[in-house]
Amino acid sequence: MFLVLFSSGAGNYRSLPAQTSTGDLTVSSLGLGTYLGPETDVADEEYKNAVLRALALGINVLDSAINYRNMRSERAIGLALAEAVSRGVVKRNQVVVCTKGGFLSFDTIRPPNPRGWIEENYVRPGIFAWEDFVAGCHCMKPEYIKNQLDKSRANLGLETIDVYYIHNPETQLGEVSREEFYKRIKAAFTVLEEACNEGKVGIYGIATWNGFRVPPESKGHLSLEELVRAAYEAGGERHHFKILQLPYNMALQEAANSQTQLVQGIKMTLLQAAKELGISVATSASLMQAKFSQGDKALTGAQCALQFVRTTPNVLVALAGMRRVEHVEENAKLIELSAEPSTLHN
Repeated sequence: MFLVLFSSGAGNYRSLPAQTSTGDLTVSSLGLGTYLGPETDVADEEYKNAVLRALALGINVLDSAINYRNMRSERAIGLALAEAVSRGVVKRNQVVVCTKGGFLSFDTIRPPNPRGWIEENYVRPGIFAWEDFVAGCHCMKPEYIKNQLDKSRANLGLETIDVYYIHNPETQLGEVSREEFYKRIKAAFTVLEEACNEGKVGIYGIATWNGFRVPPESKGHLSLEELVRAAYEAGGERHHFKILQLPYNMALQEAANSQTQLVQGIKMTLLQAAKELGISVATSASLMQAKFSQGDKALTGAQCALQFVRTTPNVLVALAGMRRVEHVEENAKLIELSAEPSTLHN
């Protein structure tokens, strides 16, 4: 198993329930994100080197999205993973690769005429119609999700993507009714259930920004109970909707402290609702600057922020953007410390 290769504190490696042929996934409590950075060859190389170092140090969760840096982040992960496997740093089944689809993705660079490019690449081939395209950037039509999934698999060089998220689905609620939204999300889930059965995806979920943090009366609010119901309708009792992602850090604590969810008529926080409904939670935007010390081990601001997040009860993995090797090495030092749920959060 991956975890026996590394000397780590308690709770650094956790189980992500997954109805895959190989069983549940073992994940590190820290994950490497690839959102930020310029669309340059230099940044590509930085990400590749950062991923290689992360895998060597025991961070085995890699998170991306097809629109991150216009597909360049996915491709950097793909190159790094292939090299790591060929060099014997890791085996493919020891790494959990996560990506997302839903936002418009250009290929490498933004074209000079975006509308014409969309028309040529998506509208004319029948992948989506303009009325399926929301807020000038988002689409959940089944044909589009299929298209994006296959492009991500090619970018990453993978037959199977371990975790595939619908990216910020609440974007749709800015323009469509809640009833229409759930029709669209159910259709997207149906496509992902098919992808799971075909071996293209291990499990799927949704990655959000505001949806789970805002009050129920807000237009962009997402109900986890309703989403699980949609997954049940799409895939039955053995559906593959197993994970969600949302921002959580020292400043944005709604996931743990705000009762934005209703499960069987009972008000709950998102983290409580996820536990009740059997959904794992990955957190984005985990880094916040701060300092504190754990015993005689002083932690940097980044380490402190990540320690706060990854020791929050019911958080599976804390994601942090790490484009530079030195940031990977700094953050990976936390693996030596306990990641068990902390009384700090009580």
